[in-house]
Amino acid sequence: MGHSKSEQFSAKHNQMAVLAKALGHPARIAIIEHLINSPSCICGDIVEELPLSQSTVSQHLKELKNAGIIKGTIEGPSVCYCINDEMWDKVKSQFASFFEAYVPSNGCC
Repeated sequence: MGHSKSEQFSAKHNQMAVLAKALGHPARIAIIEHLINSPSCICGDIVEELPLSQSTVSQHLKELKNAGIIKGTIEGPSVCYCINDEMWDKVKSQFASFFEAYVPSNGCC
């Protein structure tokens, strides 16, 4: 398998790709929706909501946390997850400007 050559792209492009990859699974979207509707929750709460095993949910939470989209705090034996407000605003801004940059033109393609 070849190298991704991601170092040849801007930091902005690489960050958007990491975020898009983190958002690129329906389970992660469902987790984010659950966290949006619940200000914070424990992994077990999410497992009850999704048709996935606890270990699978934990893997998805790890991906979202590594991308910075969510954050977690340890409360005894449990980790309580919530949306990372600062990163959420950054994601909204980056993707909004990305999509808004396109201006439809007639006759193309």
